[in-house]
Amino acid sequence: MSSVLEQIESQIANLTNKAVKQNTGSIRTVADGVAKIDGLSDVMYNEMVQFPGGAIGIALNLEADEVGCVVLGDVSELKEGDEVLTTGKLLSVPVGKGLLGRVVDALGNPVDGKGPVDSKETYPVERIAPGIIARKSVDQPLLTGIQAIDSMIPIGRGQRELIIGDRGTGKTTIAIDTIINQAKINKVGIASGDPKFRPVYSIYVAVGQKNSNIVRTVAALEAAGALEFTIIVAAPAADNPANQYIAPYAGAAMGEWFMENDMDALIVYDDLSKHAVAYRQISLILKRPSGREAYPGDVFYLHSRLLERSARLNGKGSLTALPIIETLAGDVSAYIPTNVISITDGQIFLETDLFNQGIRPAVSVGLSVSRVGSAAQIKATKQVGGKLKGELAQFRELAAFAQFGSDLDAKTKAQLDRGNRIVELFKQPAFSPIPIEQQVVTLWALQKDYYAKIDTAKVTAAAVSLREFFATRKDELLTQIRTEAKLTDDIEAKLKTACDEWAASSAA
Repeated sequence: MSSVLEQIESQIANLTNKAVKQNTGSIRTVADGVAKIDGLSDVMYNEMVQFPGGAIGIALNLEADEVGCVVLGDVSELKEGDEVLTTGKLLSVPVGKGLLGRVVDALGNPVDGKGPVDSKETYPVERIAPGIIARKSVDQPLLTGIQAIDSMIPIGRGQRELIIGDRGTGKTTIAIDTIINQAKINKVGIASGDPKFRPVYSIYVAVGQKNSNIVRTVAALEAAGALEFTIIVAAPAADNPANQYIAPYAGAAMGEWFMENDMDALIVYDDLSKHAVAYRQISLILKRPSGREAYPGDVFYLHSRLLERSARLNGKGSLTALPIIETLAGDVSAYIPTNVISITDGQIFLETDLFNQGIRPAVSVGLSVSRVGSAAQIKATKQVGGKLKGELAQFRELAAFAQFGSDLDAKTKAQLDRGNRIVELFKQPAFSPIPIEQQVVTLWALQKDYYAKIDTAKVTAAAVSLREFFATRKDELLTQIRTEAKLTDDIEAKLKTACDEWAASSAA
């Protein structure tokens, strides 16, 4: 008798274990990439739901009588009355080195026609940012290859530095230059065989960009040999708002994989203005109450939870963020720009007036700042560029007053002349980052007045000539500056001899 009871009990236990709890609902309405669903009583916030035809959605509005979901994928196939299932999972994307060199969509699916992505691991799109204890102070440089930035507004590994300016002022160019520079440093470092060398892998997230711009960016990275160290997450303007909303978080998850596996990564969000607009669109369709400029009340949290995920971790790697924000008529006091300025560790402000004057990159020294500062510079850069920001800011002030009067004393004229030379020296063409050792040489020559006798209009060409001279004839000295990362008396003596030789040959 007891054995029969035991058999019945085990059968009941097996039945209980095999029972699958699934919550089913049906679409009430679907429009503009958002579906309102009846009957999903057990769905969780941010849970993935399964629509017919393979489309998935994320539950964002949990109301008493319906659930509001954003649809990721093709909305055209969905109709009223279709069955919807809960999955019990959070949205995840593939991560790992298998994504390098690939162009993927917001869900990590390849869109470059090169076959499936080689990735066995996934990370959830939404993750809680590392706490204060887990973080480490930022003191390792992340070199952009742009002289004006590396010498005056340095960026460190694990920092969040905002690139802000009007449309067409070169914001994306600065980000692409930085990615190209990381690839160049990676190649030199890997070839050197230094066991302490840490490469930087890049993730470029294109939100709301035209397809032609994304193709141009991919082509620029490929031409510079940087694509093999880069992941491109594309959510173009033609994509639905849900994909544009989720893409930066997907990119952050891919970057976190590098950070948590003892590697360094750089992520560019291009741009967060369009990201906020996509989120506003979703929120208004979901009938969430709107606030200032019709943005929902949690638009600050939208960007803070994204950017806080960038950090340098104790005993692990780092994730550096370069968010991009587009201003209208240089208005940095607008809603989204002020939000993101308050979240980041500094900003690089690009001025339209400077850009139109031919000063490119059009970095405004007065409005740009790095809250990490010289902690993210090598000693050699501090030695040659420590006073440059002050000098340039003073020059801009003097230049503004000088245009009102013609009688200037000799000291003011000398200051204006030196300021003009610094401005010319910092001019740099797109997609041609300068290695840090060559930057040090250029700025050392400025410090020692080697450009003083050269016509101001020819300073940029003279600096290029100096760098070429060192690259072809003094390569050992450049290697010494790069490895020692500081200017010793011996290096300074060699620099003086080499610069004298260059000055003599260029004068001839």
